[in-house]
Amino acid sequence: MANQAERSFSVAGILLLAISLLLARDAQAAAEDDPLLLMGVLDQFEWQDTGDNTLSWSGQGWLGKDLRKLWIKTEGEYSDGSTEDAEIQFLYSKAVATYWEFQVGVRHDFKPSPSRSWAAIGFQGLAPYFFETDIALFIGESGRTALRFDSEYELLLTQRLILTPEIEINLYGKEDIRVGIGSGLSDIELGLRLRYEIRREFAPYIGINWSKLYGGTADFARFAGEDTSEAQLVIGLRAWF
Repeated sequence: MANQAERSFSVAGILLLAISLLLARDAQAAAEDDPLLLMGVLDQFEWQDTGDNTLSWSGQGWLGKDLRKLWIKTEGEYSDGSTEDAEIQFLYSKAVATYWEFQVGVRHDFKPSPSRSWAAIGFQGLAPYFFETDIALFIGESGRTALRFDSEYELLLTQRLILTPEIEINLYGKEDIRVGIGSGLSDIELGLRLRYEIRREFAPYIGINWSKLYGGTADFARFAGEDTSEAQLVIGLRAWF
């Protein structure tokens, strides 16, 4: 496991170096028109009413220019005193159309054990009617593949009160018994969060979250004595800089 993690971080280091060179290639030319910028967003940092003192997080950030960026994405869950899920992605992004970026890089799943590493390729941007959309294909060791679709929409009720419905769907090309994942449709998660922007950069929220497991993933959960479907109240914070 340690060797796998070391290989993953070595690949990530090489990728970061290559991206840094790409971003710096024309740093002097058009420096005023296309400055180097940094942005980070903590989309979700929340307590979930599951009975196990569950905290979850989801965030992303980028460093770069208008057309080329380095993205970092992370999400995970901490429950009952231990980390249940945790992943991080390092991606190189290039604008390919208005509001759309092509992304390629690596993803590493720290939890559940054993850890898994993937090559990542996908698109992120605004679909018609301003749905923020992220779709990615992941290719792992031993012929493993995964597809993730994530989309959300921001409905402005007032200038400060914003309602955000969200959906995430995960599919896998083959089962992975050691981490309890079946092939085909694995899970669907639906969320509805209402936030109040005290400032644009700082917004507490409340909401509900519903998730359901399918196919082999649901079978693995039943065998482990876990629920295959649950809904919970969530209370959290969204922030950006």
